[in-house]
Amino acid sequence: MEFDLIDRIRRHTDVHRDDVLTGIGDDAAVVAVPTGRELAIAVDTLVEGVHFPVGTAPADIGWKALAVNLSDLAAMGATPAWALLALTLPTPDEAFVDGLARGFAELATPFRLALIGGDTTRGPLTVTVAVHGFTAPDGALLRSGARPGDVVMVTGTLGDAAAGLRCLAEADASPYAALVDRLNRPTPRVAAGQALRGVATACIDISDGLVADLGHICAESGVGADIDAAMLPRSAAMLAHFHDADALQFALGGGDDYELCFTVPADRAGDVAADLARLGCGAARIGRVVEGSGVRVTGTSGESVMLARTGWNHFAA
Repeated sequence: MEFDLIDRIRRHTDVHRDDVLTGIGDDAAVVAVPTGRELAIAVDTLVEGVHFPVGTAPADIGWKALAVNLSDLAAMGATPAWALLALTLPTPDEAFVDGLARGFAELATPFRLALIGGDTTRGPLTVTVAVHGFTAPDGALLRSGARPGDVVMVTGTLGDAAAGLRCLAEADASPYAALVDRLNRPTPRVAAGQALRGVATACIDISDGLVADLGHICAESGVGADIDAAMLPRSAAMLAHFHDADALQFALGGGDDYELCFTVPADRAGDVAADLARLGCGAARIGRVVEGSGVRVTGTSGESVMLARTGWNHFAA
């Protein structure tokens, strides 16, 4: 049965690449890294009831399991190439595997990303994906380059995924479909990350919440950041269903949006905003990098904004 499941996954996710010398079917994959390129590698695990609600559609799980990893490559400015998939299932559910593989393939195909191997086993529903991508030598975007005077920017809109999760508690979540879709099918900003190569001084994807993730940039760069709450981009869909105070908390600490947060020299911010607008995701200026440490958020009257939640932490007490 295990090999039947593997065959089902392979049929749905078959993408041909000349640099895959040996793919699914052997003990290990054999691939060729192009001359003059460096390899960026990321891995994420999604656990039912932790990273996606019980009852999430299999295709949405497959999409999200890949999307969160592609988002990591996007934050590095990398070009996706290959993936590994490890799937733990309570039972050998063929319909579930077909759905998951279809969702995975739906996102993988536009990037010409090839699934080159993985594993299946029995246990609580868990999906682990590892992705590999290419960067130019010393060309990867890092968290450690932000400098005082840089502008802090983000792609897209913030808080939609956290709002979507809140909406799932409603008896009828259909009026909130746009927000729930942002939770279940985030868009990895791969093209935006590539456009930021050589321009952004630091970059991270927003998985645990804006304040928490920007805090990682600050820590790695040895700087602080001042954020203007009024400048945070929030979607019409979220503002239609939530008061400003809730929408602000979602945007600051909700997480799961998989937008990019990055810093650029102030004189490049306008060009970056125009470039990312042409890519369709846009970019908003939300603050600046300053001397010091940590992230400070101010409201419209200059008051400090307190966060109900500073971001996701798997092992918080």
